[in-house]
Amino acid sequence: MDECEARRSSYPLTIPDALLHSEAMQRACAARDFQEIFRLVNRRTGSSHAAMAAAIGKMTSSRVSDIIRGVRGIRGQEVIARVADGFGVPGEMLGLPTRPWEGSPENGGASDRFGAVTQYFDNTVESGGEEDTDVDRRRFLGAAAVAATGVVPLPGIAEARQGINAALTGSNAGDLAYLDEAFERHRGGYRGRPPAVVLTEMRGDLDLLRDVLGRPHQAAVRADLARTAAGITGLVAIIQHDRGDQRDSHGWFTTAEQAARESGDRHMLAWTLARYAMVPLNYGAPRAAAELAAKARAEAGRKPSASAALAAAVTARALAATGDQQGALRAVADARSAAEQLDGSQAADTWFGYPYQKHHVHLSQAFTLMGQTREAYAEQAAALALTSSSSVMTRALLTMDEATCLSADGDPLGAADVAVAVWEELPQEYQGGLVRSRVEALHQTLSGTARARVGDALAGR
Repeated sequence: MDECEARRSSYPLTIPDALLHSEAMQRACAARDFQEIFRLVNRRTGSSHAAMAAAIGKMTSSRVSDIIRGVRGIRGQEVIARVADGFGVPGEMLGLPTRPWEGSPENGGASDRFGAVTQYFDNTVESGGEEDTDVDRRRFLGAAAVAATGVVPLPGIAEARQGINAALTGSNAGDLAYLDEAFERHRGGYRGRPPAVVLTEMRGDLDLLRDVLGRPHQAAVRADLARTAAGITGLVAIIQHDRGDQRDSHGWFTTAEQAARESGDRHMLAWTLARYAMVPLNYGAPRAAAELAAKARAEAGRKPSASAALAAAVTARALAATGDQQGALRAVADARSAAEQLDGSQAADTWFGYPYQKHHVHLSQAFTLMGQTREAYAEQAAALALTSSSSVMTRALLTMDEATCLSADGDPLGAADVAVAVWEELPQEYQGGLVRSRVEALHQTLSGTARARVGDALAGR
């Protein structure tokens, strides 16, 4: 890509009128269904994910891909405004104020403006000026206003209005939008990265969250901020759980629960409690886990949702660990029923979704704990078929379920071989926390040569 093409890619796509006024686009914009909006732009204009991201600005092509697949969404007003400007969607269609580049009906409206702006843009880029992208964009928007209205904008007027608006509404809008985006960015999971790396990446966002929470907010804004806080702190709690820091994980989940209750979002509260239950579940306190999971199910209600399915699956695991096999089987049936009824966003492969891969992982552990090895092997196979090769921890946990099942089936040496193989293949940054607890749990059930093999591996001999 030469310099001219690179600069051109940073400008709005200005989607065609036929698409803009289509029933599908009108319906998607009215519902703020950005997954559908992005799909329509991608498919009907042939624009690449990279071109769409460049047009919107402050967005990566991978995020565009995630939005199209329903893995992530868009909520922040600042991001929505960038989408409108990047795709040339009038503000009214997305519930925004009139955009600076919109033409008035008397002067021909959006369609004529698009032609004039496109011509101006071509002339500007082809002139080969050395101004940076931000300057080019400001000139582009200024020319859009001229093309649409015939009025030359006065220097500093737009900046003055923005300053007055900030003074009237407070200076939190940018930070709130950023935190909302940070929540979306982090909720996607490890994606092949070690837990400690992800936690390090979140440090700056946690500092900003603490600062913003200390500021005054209107009630509705405070509720949204509390929900974002519950999500972000819940993610930290998950990472600390996976790293084996039980005490800190408990603390973060307590904070997340408090934030979720303040937000009034019962699904967020149900998700937080269900994830919280996995701390005592995975570290030797299944009865406490069952109590937390029961609270999560009560908050989730009967309507199928990711939080309801997760709470049922965690209940199944907790009851299986306490020896209540009949209760565990009922919870398995509830989890399966809920999982079958989830829509695309609820079944997204994120820490807040309940995809079939995660469903099979939970049921593998439940059946393993119940000693129903045939069912457990089937769930392990189904989970592995859906698990990315980069998901180091998930694959290790599924393999440890297999080893535990082999031991239950009367093959302790085979179980030891499988456990030792997966342990020795693990990168050092994963040889702790949850995976280590599973290997240690198997080690305690073995005897003789099998026990010695696993013990030697854990000791690094």
